[in-house]
Amino acid sequence: MSQVENIQAEYEKFPEQFESIIISTISAEGIPNASYAPFVMDDAKNIYIYVSGLTIHTKNLHANPLISVLFIEDEAKSNQIFARTRLSFDCTAILIERETDKWNQIVDQFEKRFGQIIEILRGLSDFRIFQLTPREGRFVVGFGAAYRISGDNLHQLVHITKDSDQQQQ
Repeated sequence: MSQVENIQAEYEKFPEQFESIIISTISAEGIPNASYAPFVMDDAKNIYIYVSGLTIHTKNLHANPLISVLFIEDEAKSNQIFARTRLSFDCTAILIERETDKWNQIVDQFEKRFGQIIEILRGLSDFRIFQLTPREGRFVVGFGAAYRISGDNLHQLVHITKDSDQQQQ
């Protein structure tokens, strides 16, 4: 397997080691908020979060559907604190309407992954499911090893070089 194939395989498996993601939302007034949420992901790389309507990040998503998500290697497992393996996506959030077929399907995935707590959350009317659809992303596996991910093909990595970054600006 080539180095590119190894990195591609690492990218595909990377989110599987996490049960939650770091999320960044923006209020209607433009104030950023960092938080986290447990998630499930589908084969198209859509990310689903099941969150309370009482939280700042949920209120922000209702006001501004743009959200950034981050999967990041545990500090204790990192060989180099300045180059932790990480995957980020810039996404658009869509609220999934309660009690629809899609909502029930996603809640079932949460229950399979997280167990009995979902039965309790399912009965709480303030909890909402958002679908986060990636527009673009980056996968970083070390110094000089950053890859762009395009919303056109979320399964394909494109190596970022000094020249390619200057062309983007």
